[in-house]
Amino acid sequence: MKQFWSNFWHETQGQDLVEYALAAGLVAVAAVAAMPALSTTVNNVFTKIGSIISSSIN
Repeated sequence: MKQFWSNFWHETQGQDLVEYALAAGLVAVAAVAAMPALSTTVNNVFTKIGSIISSSIN
């Protein structure tokens, strides 16, 4: 049993995949957290552009 746990803790196969998965998860959480603020900003920009275009047409 001691040999099993020793091999378990020193085994590194698959470690890169786990690290990439954790990094991708962190990026996804950060993107979801930033969406409300980003969507408000983008909406304001398009509203301003729309009003500029409307005023130049009239």
